[in-house]
Amino acid sequence: MVSPMVPLPPIHTVIGVDFSGAAKSGKTAWIAEMAVQGDSNRMELTVLKSLGSLAGCDDRAAVCVSLADRILACAGSLVGMDFPFGLPIELGLGAWPDQLRHVQQFDGDAKDYGRSLVARAQQLGDTMHIRRKTDRETKTPFDCYHYRIIYQTFHGMRDVLALICDDPATSVLPFQYPKLRECKRIVVEACPSSTLKRLSLPHQKYKQSGGKPPDDNHKTVRRSILKGVNATGKNANVLISPHHRRIIMQDSGGDALDAVLSAIGSWQAFRSADHVNIANHQRYPAEGRVYA
Repeated sequence: MVSPMVPLPPIHTVIGVDFSGAAKSGKTAWIAEMAVQGDSNRMELTVLKSLGSLAGCDDRAAVCVSLADRILACAGSLVGMDFPFGLPIELGLGAWPDQLRHVQQFDGDAKDYGRSLVARAQQLGDTMHIRRKTDRETKTPFDCYHYRIIYQTFHGMRDVLALICDDPATSVLPFQYPKLRECKRIVVEACPSSTLKRLSLPHQKYKQSGGKPPDDNHKTVRRSILKGVNATGKNANVLISPHHRRIIMQDSGGDALDAVLSAIGSWQAFRSADHVNIANHQRYPAEGRVYA
């Protein structure tokens, strides 16, 4: 049980990561860093870059190591990353550390791993895909081992979370609430689509495909989203410079915007969450929770 008296560490920087499990993930994975202005929802976007540019190459292995190193180097930070952190308890893979070991020890690639989880689900009943409680609550687009998301899940868990979870100053929530007292950084699962739905903002038709430039329709939706996240009230009041706004508007796949939304959503959800209830919940500490 986690005591309600455990204080949450001060957060000065919020980091959003739009993760990719592609072989050349550095091209489409982005990071957004925001400075928190006082004790409020008001933030200023200070860094917006592709992970490939920070890693020095686009290869997935190098990008994941670079991302893990960057997280471990940040103090007073909340990091929201857009990939599933855990798997449904119905699959019977044990506690979260057991799940990480299961992914690490799997002999095969992400596609094979997803197929193995589908087969496991079918052995339990007549369904191929099982959604976590948090997936249903936050209306994530896919279950956490769907073929559209399994590369993010597999490489995010194996190649990023497994590198940072044993650090004593890092608390990966909702699995490591007891580490909050001493931690310097907090890492949570984000979902840009879920954040947009919660804020009643457009959650479709802002992503261009095939590396083509966004057309006028995509740009119109992006402007609507940016206007929404800059509004006062329930939305975060985010300061975005003209330079960063141009990056968001010109980025083909909308990944830069998703990194920004990952930061905004995780910060809002973290601030409003009932952490004691989450930490002592029957399911969240085993299968994960989306902070969106």
